[in-house]
Amino acid sequence: QKEDIEVTLLPAGHCPGSVMFLFEGANGTVLYTGDFRLAKGEAARMELLHSGTRVKDIQSVYLDTTFCDPKFYHIPSREECLNGILELVRSWTSLTRYHVVWLNCKAAYGYEYLFINLSEELGIKVHVNKLDMFRNMPEILYHVTTDRHTQIHACRHPRDDDCFRGNRLPCGMTCQNGIPLRIISIKPSTMWFGERIK
Repeated sequence: QKEDIEVTLLPAGHCPGSVMFLFEGANGTVLYTGDFRLAKGEAARMELLHSGTRVKDIQSVYLDTTFCDPKFYHIPSREECLNGILELVRSWTSLTRYHVVWLNCKAAYGYEYLFINLSEELGIKVHVNKLDMFRNMPEILYHVTTDRHTQIHACRHPRDDDCFRGNRLPCGMTCQNGIPLRIISIKPSTMWFGERIK
């Protein structure tokens, strides 16, 4: 048996290029989300989820349920998170040029919005190990650097936490001009956030 199915890719908002799949055929419509992060109201603005003035009739949703647990009842919005991180980074890096921030990002992708926001707001580029992973995302290249002499780092090392405990960034930096760095670590992680009581 053959059936024609129309497949539409919708932005998932998880990391660059992430998508949700909308399958439409004679037997109905199915939405497969995978990992996604949509802000309140974003789905309402997705024209491809609508037919005329109403939302398409979706019979089944295959939903990523990583955070379908009472401990994740309230996940702050991306905007709330960005504002909190921005204020923390601004207050720390403004103390002296030897006060640096390490963004302890566990995945390779998905933090681009954070790097861009911090760079635009503070005028400080974010140190990363390599730029080649961003070669297909030219909009971020202006905001990241391989120059270790910056105050915001998202560099990585196989044993990141060990590096940080020794007051050393994963890239190996411990001081500038002979002056020890003062380092704080920020872990942008929904999973980590949800596992904490406060």
